[in-house]
Amino acid sequence: MHQHQSHERTPPATSVLGVGPVTPEQLLAVARHGGGVRLGDDAVAAIERGRAVVEELAAAPTPAYGISTGFGALATRHIPTELRAQLQRSLVRSHAAGSGPEVETEVTRGLMLLRLSTLATGHTGIRLETAQLLADLLTHRITPVVHEHGSLGCSGDLAPLSHCALALMGEGTVRDAAGALVPAADALAAVGLRPVELAAKEGLALINGTDGMLAMLLMAIADLRVLLRTADVAAAMSVEGQLGTDRVFAADLQALRPHPGQAASAANLVRLLEGSAVVASHRGPECHRVQDAYSLRCSPQVHGAARDTLEHCDLVASRELASAVDNPVVLAADDGQDGQGGRVESNGNFHGAPVAYALDFLAIVAADVASISERRTDRFLDKARNHGLPPFLAHDPGVDSGLMIAQYTQAAIVSEMKRLAAPASVDSIPSSAMQEDHVSMGWSAARKLRRAVDGLTRVVAIEVLTAARALDLRAPLAPAPATAAVVALLREAGVEGPGPDRHLSPEIETTVGLVASGAVLSAVEHQIGALA
Repeated sequence: MHQHQSHERTPPATSVLGVGPVTPEQLLAVARHGGGVRLGDDAVAAIERGRAVVEELAAAPTPAYGISTGFGALATRHIPTELRAQLQRSLVRSHAAGSGPEVETEVTRGLMLLRLSTLATGHTGIRLETAQLLADLLTHRITPVVHEHGSLGCSGDLAPLSHCALALMGEGTVRDAAGALVPAADALAAVGLRPVELAAKEGLALINGTDGMLAMLLMAIADLRVLLRTADVAAAMSVEGQLGTDRVFAADLQALRPHPGQAASAANLVRLLEGSAVVASHRGPECHRVQDAYSLRCSPQVHGAARDTLEHCDLVASRELASAVDNPVVLAADDGQDGQGGRVESNGNFHGAPVAYALDFLAIVAADVASISERRTDRFLDKARNHGLPPFLAHDPGVDSGLMIAQYTQAAIVSEMKRLAAPASVDSIPSSAMQEDHVSMGWSAARKLRRAVDGLTRVVAIEVLTAARALDLRAPLAPAPATAAVVALLREAGVEGPGPDRHLSPEIETTVGLVASGAVLSAVEHQIGALA
């Protein structure tokens, strides 16, 4: 899987967490780019207020869920005071039951940051020293090992978060700032940190949230914002290279169906094709083609629907960022109903359904945008449909295969993406002796979306590579300044133009890197300004 991660030497400035939501920019700075974290004064005050409520309830004779009782189906047992520290340790150790490959560092850092953001609201009852240690782990780039399998997305991402909580206790395995696998206790000691002994309610506070799936949603949204604009670039190159028309992208035609994403995508295509001698060459009365194939003509409709879906999912993510997800939740006296003091209440806010649906929706979007990209690519390679270009864009067809197998690679990825588009959120397997009898599978939805985003990156890259070769073959007609900038970028990066067959995989991987990093989009925007 291609990772959209930065390898900057100098980390960004430290993010200050208050009681308000983390911004997507903060999430990327900390999770993806290694930025540090500090708790703001308002967060410190809120944490101390919430903790006071927990201390009061812990001392009371009446059982309070998560403070003086067991968990899940074992919630009916009242736990005496002398066993409550053991209760918290047992909770974290038993729930750190993940299995399988280690997830990416950016995912683990993202879920740690979002859990810390909820702790900073004061609604979880965490102690300040525990929250501070979580912030310190992020700042020192100590990353607990979290595994692929273990979360049902309800009660939140229990197993992944438990592996992080285990590290706060000085147990389990982590990666240090250099990326080495070391025991958590050793990593903490190496940077002058001490493990915490969890007190009442803290185990639940650390593990009961939708933070992993939300972190992956936010990173996917950021990546798809770049990819969908890059897909417009690829589509423009294909329309141009296949002697298609830009007239269908006119604003007055798009206004007849006023979806905002469609209008934005069409406007991008018009700008990208402006000044193209290739397009101008077949605008006259001698051109008898009535209309282009759907994969060319309908690009704004497909890309635009994808954009509108992305905006919906971004709205869901923004609401989730503004949430305090925990169970039970701590309410101070001024949070609750009139006349009520501080209290702890059970709730269902940990259910991952809102995030899971958005994750599944984006996997559908990624698959369909990849599908239309592959169809545009395939048209270049078929001499019956590519309007005068050699078969498979080969140098000497028959001796050379050209880009024949690059399309096979696209097809294989698109086929997998269609399977990944099957929703995870419609599945549910009961757990915890039927106490937790309906779950979201949001973590699974997030994991497959990451693979789908990677797939879309690769499919769009192969379209860009193919279209660039076709535009070279249209010489002496010059492409538009915007699309010419992409061709030049590829050539400067070592992706060669037309010629005898050569080892193709390295050129594909180079182009994938240029798409994933945003370099293709940047080359265009440097030429014509920001795309919509």
